[in-house]
Amino acid sequence: MERILEQAKKVAQSAEVFMISTEQTPVKFENDRLKHISSKQSQTVALRIIKNGRIGYSITNDLEDVKILVNSAVETAEFGTTAKFQFPAASDYPRVDIYDAAIESVSTGQMIKLGEEMIETVKEHTPDVTCEGGVTKSTTAIKILNSEGVSSEYRKSAFGMGLEGTVINDTDMLFVGEDESSCHPLTDTKAITSAVIRQLSWAKEQGKAPERATLPVIFTPSGVASTLVSPLIAAFNGKNVYEGASPIADKLGKAVFDNKLCLWDDATIPFCPGSRPFDDEGVATRRTTLIENGVPSAFYYDLQTAALANTQSTGNGERSGARLPTASASVFMIKPGDTAFEEMLADIKEGLVIEYLMGAEQGNVLGGDFSGNVLLGYKIENGKITGRVKNTMVSGNIYLVLKDIAAIGSDAKWIGGSFSTPSLYIPALSVSSKK
Repeated sequence: MERILEQAKKVAQSAEVFMISTEQTPVKFENDRLKHISSKQSQTVALRIIKNGRIGYSITNDLEDVKILVNSAVETAEFGTTAKFQFPAASDYPRVDIYDAAIESVSTGQMIKLGEEMIETVKEHTPDVTCEGGVTKSTTAIKILNSEGVSSEYRKSAFGMGLEGTVINDTDMLFVGEDESSCHPLTDTKAITSAVIRQLSWAKEQGKAPERATLPVIFTPSGVASTLVSPLIAAFNGKNVYEGASPIADKLGKAVFDNKLCLWDDATIPFCPGSRPFDDEGVATRRTTLIENGVPSAFYYDLQTAALANTQSTGNGERSGARLPTASASVFMIKPGDTAFEEMLADIKEGLVIEYLMGAEQGNVLGGDFSGNVLLGYKIENGKITGRVKNTMVSGNIYLVLKDIAAIGSDAKWIGGSFSTPSLYIPALSVSSKK
């Protein structure tokens, strides 16, 4: 990497070399049985330069391919985007614990046993469920150098397991599922199997079709993730804000959401798979409060977008595959409330619990609109869940939905290792259903 940087500095005003090395072992299950075990290793080196005020970029999987890598970056710079930023100087990074060496000693046999245990436990409860899922461990090494003096690296470990189940009865299909991830090895499957069994139990009976066009709705953490998160991520993205595409671009300091709602982006959470000490541009990560008591207070930026907006990067530059860094949410967290899930249920005479919404992102995401089929949801009658709802759709706009929140749950849960949210009780949502 040092040779690449030295060569790049000879032909450009400034340069940055980024390397990511990953080793991953996935164990996959399908149709209740072990399907395959594999081990994957990859290494990618990316060179970004600024030459004559423009960005040049190239990647390679061969560290010996220095000349071609540098020449390719120079060639792309001729037609590259104008660089509005400068590479960051060396600075202190927060200490973020995200590596546990114990993951490397977890055997494939242990991983197989975890997968089999999940399937056996769920099938013991519901014999006719067909399961698929997996257990995966990985280690990632990141290193970044630039011409301004940055020379930093970190290692991250990750362990994840999940299970999906399908129950088919004639033309009816029921889908259930749960996953868990950590930077530590996971050894207990109970959190996953308990959640899946709860879903199967609640869905065992069919609830009555909703009789009103507007109903109170409780979004479980998974429901929040599948319905409301994408519009929020898009709204607070500094690029969308700079381009005027975000509905809250001019709403900093103004009451937009319910005053119970607090949201932040924080990549410094210990042993969270989404955390890191610095972003993919060498900028220190931090906690950025996005919503404080219903009031938008900041947006998140990478270097280029921050420079365009005449502000500073928030440490949210992220590379996806072979692409240039862009502003991306790292670890989104909605502050939990103090209301138990059972208390929310008890407050509702007729309503819905939404576990998974399918197709919510097909609406006008930037505008906050969502509309989708309830892939997994339950009917509430007189404060109790009475069964699964079918052929039901919900729709709304997050700026209206999150303006009036009846209660925020105390049941905060991690979704996918990069999003934490409690349940949200919304007093009124548009519902349509085939009876």
